[in-house]
Amino acid sequence: MNELTGKPVDRVDGKLKVTGAAKYSAEFDLKNLAHGAIVQSTIARGRISLIDTKTAEAQPGVLAVMTYKNSMSLHQLSAEGGGSPGSGKLGEKDLLPLQNERIFYDGQHIAVVIAETFEQAEHAAHLVRVEYQVEEPALEIEQQKEKAYKPEKGLGGTEVQVSRGDIVKGFADAATKIGETYSTPVYHHNPMEPHATIAEWNGDQLTIYDATQSVIGSRNAIAQMLGMLPDKVRLISYFLGGGFGCKGFTWAHSVLAPMAARQVGRPVKIVLNRMQMFTSNGRRSRTIQHVELGSGKEGKLTAILHASQVETSFVDEFIEPAGTATKLLYESPNVDVSHSIVRLNKGTPCPTRAPGEAPGTYAFEVALDELAVKLNMDPVQLRLANYAEKNPHDGHAWSSKYLRECYQRGAQAIGWSQRNPVPGAVKQGRYLVGYGMATAVYPGNRAAAAAKLRLYPDGRAVAACCTQDIGTGTYTILAQIAADALGLPIQQIEVKLGDTKLPKGPNSGGSQTAASAGPAVQEAALDAKSKLIKKALADKKSALFGQPEAAILVENGRLFVQNDPGKADTYTDILKRAGLPMMEGSADINVSTRETQGQEANPASKGSGGGGEEGKEQEGKADSNPFVKQDEEVDRKKYSFQSFGAQFVRVLVDADLGTVRVDKVASVMDIGKVLNLKTAENQVMGGAIFGIGMALMEQTVYDPNNGRVVTRDLADYLVPVNADMPSFTVEFINKPDPFISPIGARGVGEIGITGIAAAIANAVYNATGKRIRELPITPDKLL
Repeated sequence: MNELTGKPVDRVDGKLKVTGAAKYSAEFDLKNLAHGAIVQSTIARGRISLIDTKTAEAQPGVLAVMTYKNSMSLHQLSAEGGGSPGSGKLGEKDLLPLQNERIFYDGQHIAVVIAETFEQAEHAAHLVRVEYQVEEPALEIEQQKEKAYKPEKGLGGTEVQVSRGDIVKGFADAATKIGETYSTPVYHHNPMEPHATIAEWNGDQLTIYDATQSVIGSRNAIAQMLGMLPDKVRLISYFLGGGFGCKGFTWAHSVLAPMAARQVGRPVKIVLNRMQMFTSNGRRSRTIQHVELGSGKEGKLTAILHASQVETSFVDEFIEPAGTATKLLYESPNVDVSHSIVRLNKGTPCPTRAPGEAPGTYAFEVALDELAVKLNMDPVQLRLANYAEKNPHDGHAWSSKYLRECYQRGAQAIGWSQRNPVPGAVKQGRYLVGYGMATAVYPGNRAAAAAKLRLYPDGRAVAACCTQDIGTGTYTILAQIAADALGLPIQQIEVKLGDTKLPKGPNSGGSQTAASAGPAVQEAALDAKSKLIKKALADKKSALFGQPEAAILVENGRLFVQNDPGKADTYTDILKRAGLPMMEGSADINVSTRETQGQEANPASKGSGGGGEEGKEQEGKADSNPFVKQDEEVDRKKYSFQSFGAQFVRVLVDADLGTVRVDKVASVMDIGKVLNLKTAENQVMGGAIFGIGMALMEQTVYDPNNGRVVTRDLADYLVPVNADMPSFTVEFINKPDPFISPIGARGVGEIGITGIAAAIANAVYNATGKRIRELPITPDKLL
């Protein structure tokens, strides 16, 4: 049988996207649709003393202007509902929109103008006059150091204060030591599609079209804020134009749309513009990381210290857990990882592609390179000397790990043997040539998920799960999985996602979608197939009558006896003889690997699932699907689930101009089984491009006087473009993880950005002899 899973199958939604038939959240043309334009604050701290809307209200087409003075009252999210995207996480839990006159950051939403057209709403929004009582804002980490505090936990219960052994003794025993401070700036996500929400009321029922990475979580959060039962709210998000974390939380605009729609009695659309994407819907925190390493003469680490200073807002607490991977990446008996945080008058940070690991591996892996230089040791050999055969933090065995092979294949792909350890020793014409490497790492997350699959007499199968495709290829890999489980061509598989009427699915964060929804779809498909096989085996009119179920194979919808292929039946004939309109299989899997990572289980397993006809689940009852039972019985608590990889780069540096060009990237990843080679390569390549931006150009700059974002469009906030692209080599170990799921796949969406900034920084040092410890590496720092 020709297995589809793992093959570079073209996206099943590709034609819809290139022809414009794929509807994104801003593209639903509802009858009598009105448009909302947001007015934002122009101070970073204080109070509104006057808000004059009369001129705006008098403009043609304006239906209403909504402010804190006339908006509906909202309900605070409960602690359970506000802790994780899976259960509903408001991005700023202490700043319910338009509830009072307080201002906590520049760009805070303070009014919504609702009008007949977008242009009328935008024009009137500029005519809202606001006066403020201004207070002195807190804008920089350095200014607030005396008010820093150490939080106990991060998002989802992540450990952020970790120690083992005796760190003082570890450094005392060290023959070689290094200690340096590294910093990363604020970064913004900048997906192609901006945030967008359409809300429509029908009596006490609310339908929302929202650009979200958490269909169920956003529905739950919005319902709570509006004081509604979740089953009164339907949220739809069929397609997403990227998110990278900023669409994982629920932000103010997503509840402002239903508030506005209620106020004017019509559907309302709110779409943020690019400048607004820099203010009120998340960012990556700036980090200041101090790393100290101690080792013996042969490079064995005796002590690791990683202390991170990060920032949050005055209206919520989000911690960028920069040291989260440090505790487990290498073997060392003495480790101290800490995080301190200060509150600033800026919008609240949130998860940004590989939160923690992306900035953390930059600091830690550059520090390792500095130690390798001091030891006169090859950087790859230093990492191999400290290779962790099991999780050094908790002693658990890895579910699977092939990092050594990643190093070997990555070094070969980049031409590591050509690297000269002497900085500046290799030239190519006018350019200095440098080689650098770093380790990539990201958790192997899996969360609770459910799915249903229906087989129809016409040969079609429809799989349904309330997760979302954020542009990564979820529709495609779930179709591949279902096709393989059923023995059908992929053209006969339809996948339904992005609707809270469907069975509960995971949010798209933590690289968990494929690892969670994939097994649910597979086990629902196997359930449907098994039910139909049993019908055929019990039917005297079937050629399969009386055969053992284990002897039946399926290919192209034809069921046959393994050792006697002439004895056969079809799904279509079995359903027709039984007089059935369809056969349904279901799976409701309560599995989470997060508990093994020192995190709380995904709240989606605690009754926050989908609803409606296709999503009703038997809460509290065990799933009768034997494939689910077998999956849930695996003892995962004794394993640590992590993906690993190796990032190698070659850079060319113009010594006269200080410009850096990444010439080649070789990424070798151990992510368990690859589900689709094409989309997996695309994800790793995209992550590496993110890392190029992180290392060389991206940074959000704030005006130090008023806290306003200065780099607030894609002309000033630089991201890599086609002209910046290096040659890419992306490879996978492609060995299934035997414990994470029956499929054996871990997520691939975020690991590609980890380690890449460090590899580039290390290559720049190899080329120039200049160690840049503050990103981005811009020409002024090299001249």
